[in-house]
Amino acid sequence: MAKKRAVSNLMALAVLSTVVVRDLHPYEMAGVLRGWGKDQDVPIKWGSLYTVVRNLAKHGLLEEVASGREGRRPERTVYRITPAGRAELADWTRELLSAVEHETPRFRAGLSVMSVLEPGEVTTLLQQRVAEVSAAIAAASEQLAAYAEEVPRLFLIEIEYDIAMLRAEAAWMESLIAEVAGGTLPGLEQWRYFHETGRVPDDLAETARKSVEK
Repeated sequence: MAKKRAVSNLMALAVLSTVVVRDLHPYEMAGVLRGWGKDQDVPIKWGSLYTVVRNLAKHGLLEEVASGREGRRPERTVYRITPAGRAELADWTRELLSAVEHETPRFRAGLSVMSVLEPGEVTTLLQQRVAEVSAAIAAASEQLAAYAEEVPRLFLIEIEYDIAMLRAEAAWMESLIAEVAGGTLPGLEQWRYFHETGRVPDDLAETARKSVEK
């Protein structure tokens, strides 16, 4: 189970991961986050960056080490990670790597109600998604190859993970498409019957009735 944290926004985790390298002011943090591609790893709202940084400082995870102004530029405060911040960063990382949390992707929600569409349309939609996922795999693979020339694999693992998950999704969708097209998907006849007649098959209606009575 996820631990309740003083600053629970995943953007805070990304900020801590940049400041652990060296002291930074928020403007530099934003540059590092973009440069490292962290905006692709965690949800980042750039307009909230200063608020997140201030909250981390408020809870003792960051501390101010310098503040100054250059010419007409706004004053910039430089922050350093504290021992408590280092401990939080390590503990949070351990949790993310080890704990299983239930997440509900939009695609899963679509699958749960796909029977409202007729089988042929679902097959077409899944084929479209397979094409998009295949394009995403190609793009991620190209990105990985480009980074691998200069960046150690240790810092590219999340891209490898993305590619592996996309490949697994594509393979599963292709298998489902084959079951529908080949007529081997359990419940396919009832599914077709519903769309051909507008009536719910008796066995499915009985199952729904029993579920309501439980």
